Amino acid sequence: MKTSTERMIARKDGPIGWMQFNNPARHNAVSMEMWKAVPEIMAEFEKDDQIRVVVLSGAGGKAFISGADISEYGEKRSSPETVLEYNRIAGLANAAIIGFPKPTIAMIQGYCIGGGLGVALCCDLRLAAQNSRFAVPAAKLGLGYAYEGIKRLVDVVGPSFAKEIFYTARQFDSTEALQMGLVNRVVPAAGIETYVRDYAGTIGGNAPLTINSVKLSVNEATKDPEKRNLAAAQAAVDACFASADYIEGRTAFMEKRKPAFRAR
Repeated sequence: MKTSTERMIARKDGPIGWMQFNNPARHNAVSMEMWKAVPEIMAEFEKDDQIRVVVLSGAGGKAFISGADISEYGEKRSSPETVLEYNRIAGLANAAIIGFPKPTIAMIQGYCIGGGLGVALCCDLRLAAQNSRFAVPAAKLGLGYAYEGIKRLVDVVGPSFAKEIFYTARQFDSTEALQMGLVNRVVPAAGIETYVRDYAGTIGGNAPLTINSVKLSVNEATKDPEKRNLAAAQAAVDACFASADYIEGRTAFMEKRKPAFRAR
């Protein structure tokens, strides 16, 4: 795809868009240029009506994302001004994932650390290999963590586990991650890509307007009450009932066949 770069690979596989963080020599640590590429790739996926779901992954099989590229800290995060600019760029990348209207899945193998866990939390679903390792080492580095990132973790695992993850700064495995509710599924590492492709394909075969309306409503539900756009949530529901896909779904059910949804 035209938005692919050396370090950020975008490709299309039927209804699935794949965005891969490609820096395996550094366990897919994310550089400033990689952060900048994320909104561009997600925007291209959003415009493509054939793409129904997007999977985020890391190259090499040893890491999803091991965090930010610390080798850049001396240049990119050495003063209050550069820290603000770095956080702005990384924030735009995370916002592009959070605000993406279609379903997103983090396919996690190996290390999912710091900013990598932050990226995974921006996705709707997290599917992890048994060899996955998780941590937020901010307390070992003296880093401050913004409210938005902490809230995303609290929304997924609850306040007690969120405090444990930050307070201890320790690594934990996929079994603990599943117990915490941090990941949706844990599967053998050797079969994770096939599993995720099938899982994403199942989502991609369902009614997109229905799924996107559910995503919108769930996202509104996690906001503070005064910030919720309930009118937008209801409009998305109304659009489902007014769609040709609603007719197709009912007809296919009566005819005992698989529906062919067109997102309209």
